[in-house]
Amino acid sequence: MKVIIYTDGSSLGNPGPGGCAAILIYGNKRLEISRGYKKTTNNRMELLAVILALEALKKDNLNVIIYSDSNYVVNAVEKKWVFDWVKNGFKKKKNADLWMKFLELYHKNNISLQWVEAHAGILENEKCDLLAKKAAENPLYHDDEFEKLSS
Repeated sequence: MKVIIYTDGSSLGNPGPGGCAAILIYGNKRLEISRGYKKTTNNRMELLAVILALEALKKDNLNVIIYSDSNYVVNAVEKKWVFDWVKNGFKKKKNADLWMKFLELYHKNNISLQWVEAHAGILENEKCDLLAKKAAENPLYHDDEFEKLSS
C-alpha cells in the first residue's frame, strides 16, 4: 500500500504569521496535522508541511505520494534542483535549513511529489488549505528558524 499525503502552507504576509498542514492517508487510516508559526514565509510553510508529514511516518521504506500545490517544493524535488543545491552547499539558496531536514527524511522512503492546482476542488487539498490558514491565525504559535536566519 501507498501512503498518500496532501500538504499546504500559508503565510499572512510574507514574512508574517504562517501555518502549515498535512493530511496522511494509509489504507483506512487518516491523520491531520497543522501547526502555526509566529513569523515565517509561504515557501517555508509549504516545505515545512511536507517535513511534518514525513516526520509523522512510523516506518521507513514506504511508497509515498505527496500532493502539493507548491511549485517551489514539487519542482525542487522532481526536477532534482535540490540535489544540485546540496552539491553547491546551498549557496544563495533560501530555506537551506529546511531543505537539509527534508533530505534526511526523503532518503528514508520511496517518495514522489505531484503538483495539484490550488483551489481546484480537491477535497484534501482544500482541507489542508483551511487547516494551514487556521494555524496561521492561531495565537499558540511555534518559533520558526526564519526569525534567526533573517536577523
